[in-house]
Amino acid sequence: MHLTSTLLAGAVAIASAAADSNYLGFNSGATLADRSAKFKKDFEAEFKTAQALNGAPGKFNAVRLYTNIQAYSTDDPIEAFDAAIDTETYMLLGIWASGTDNINKELSALKKALAKYGSKFTDLVIGVSIGSEDLYRNSETGTKNKAGVGADPDVILSFIKDYKKAFDGGALAKVPIGHVDTWDAWTNGTNKAVIDAVDWIGVDEYPYYESGKGNAIKNAGKLFDKAYDATRAVASGKPVWVTETGWPVTGEKWDEAEPSVENAKYYWDEIGCRQLFGKTPTFWYNLRDSNPDNSMKFAITKDLSTTPQFDLTCPTTFDTDSSNSTSSSSSATSDSSTATSASSGSSGSGSASGSAQPTNVNKNSGVGKMAASSSVAGILALAGAFFLL
Repeated sequence: MHLTSTLLAGAVAIASAAADSNYLGFNSGATLADRSAKFKKDFEAEFKTAQALNGAPGKFNAVRLYTNIQAYSTDDPIEAFDAAIDTETYMLLGIWASGTDNINKELSALKKALAKYGSKFTDLVIGVSIGSEDLYRNSETGTKNKAGVGADPDVILSFIKDYKKAFDGGALAKVPIGHVDTWDAWTNGTNKAVIDAVDWIGVDEYPYYESGKGNAIKNAGKLFDKAYDATRAVASGKPVWVTETGWPVTGEKWDEAEPSVENAKYYWDEIGCRQLFGKTPTFWYNLRDSNPDNSMKFAITKDLSTTPQFDLTCPTTFDTDSSNSTSSSSSATSDSSTATSASSGSSGSGSASGSAQPTNVNKNSGVGKMAASSSVAGILALAGAFFLL
């Protein structure tokens, strides 16, 4: 029995460590819905609400940012950093990479943050994303959808090199680097060089926008799994994080997809609870709406109330059959993922000052910490076997 208890204790400890690496959070842009700048108090209010949501299936104590620059400043550090430190919120940093030939101001803002906050800041940084949906916006589909200015793979690659050079040997050198894009941008072979250059892949996926593919809410789980698996298949074994996903509570009907609180709850259950929470780093879209250009509204709570618009408690059974999905048993240790359908639209998170902006990864290796969770099931099974003995 001593061996049994030791094994069980070890298994629980490893399981706990694995769960800790599968961060839960939301996306947060640099501006409010009226395009005014967010300041520390605004970010702090978001982070406090996220951590205190009634019925949440875990602690939402992480945030994905899209830029390091405070809105309407030249290169001042975004005040989300200060708010994150005060609320102990983990950060997936974002460097805006579209519509520019350099990221010097982003790097300058980050260097200022390092000088000002030191380890209080870097200890909370779980990853950095060089760009967000740039490849999608620059694709034929993105152009057709008038998604805005994007960037070619070569541009993203050059910015990754610039970032590494700027922080070589420092506290951020060990932070895993990634890029965030839509699932069909990742499965486009012309973008493979970006996959090769990063430590992790961030995927934005919205079955809601998958017009022409049977995108009614009851089919959302299958559409998500298909895109998720397709992304994993090209990830070269690298971790795939879900950096944006959600279902609107209000807005226009998109082919068969209808926005409603009821459908947003169903999506939370079938995608979040069944497939993502506790299994891979996940940044839900969204806690509050701040993109005036998107007619669809995704906020799970009104006015940052800790009482959500729908019950966040996870069910014990699901409608979607996960048996055919290669991601059904994945965790942050493996290349798990999600994706936003670029073929039918994107979240509309838009720009560095808009409603959505980048975040998250594992501190020491980008792969190492996540590898622990993939072995948890096996260890627990072994412990269970000894217990039966």
